Amino acid sequence: MQIYSNYKQALNPNSAYCFYLRSVKILVVAATQGEIAPLLDQPGRGSDLRFLITGVGMVATAFALGTHLAGNKYDLAINAGIAGSFDRNLKIGEVLSVSEDLFAELGAEDHNDFLPIDKLGFGESLMRPVAPGFDIHLKQAKAITVSRVHGNETTIYNTMSRLHPQLESMEGAAFFYSCNQVNLPSIQIRAVSNYVERRNLSNWNVQLAVENLNTTIISLLERL
Repeated sequence: MQIYSNYKQALNPNSAYCFYLRSVKILVVAATQGEIAPLLDQPGRGSDLRFLITGVGMVATAFALGTHLAGNKYDLAINAGIAGSFDRNLKIGEVLSVSEDLFAELGAEDHNDFLPIDKLGFGESLMRPVAPGFDIHLKQAKAITVSRVHGNETTIYNTMSRLHPQLESMEGAAFFYSCNQVNLPSIQIRAVSNYVERRNLSNWNVQLAVENLNTTIISLLERL
């Protein structure tokens, strides 16, 4: 992990890095630079901020956060990103706060059944954040974290029947887990970029999701 003094020096989107704006209080965490690019272009605000770009996926997120939080203290961590929605009542571009997140694939198969790690006795799959102590005034949603985003009708149906999720990402539960290990209050904010269905990029609207996500976070930071 490397520390950058400004946004222009952050050139490698595939590595874990963070760059310093002012003194440390709030950590904004994203998997990719593009998801929070509008926020990074904003001038310094009332809250003291650092930004951590972890890379995509649970392993990259847990490693980057674990390494960074071992030597840095914060009052609040915010995970910002886009997500796919299982829930067709949610609109493309809608921004939500994740109230709980589940490691959807952590466990074992038993013929046609799935045994979560909880039932195996080796840990917990459901992650909830340490509450930040204030209301961020966003609709809440339940999410799952996956290594492979869904794009097959059979697995989508099976996952919805088993877990009843609204959103999916590749990092959220790992973010909550890492923050919980150091008792760090945390918020996960996701904007819907697409519906979970057979992969069809023409139905996605990443630009709208990113714009709404960053507008929401900027508004939140201005209230802190």
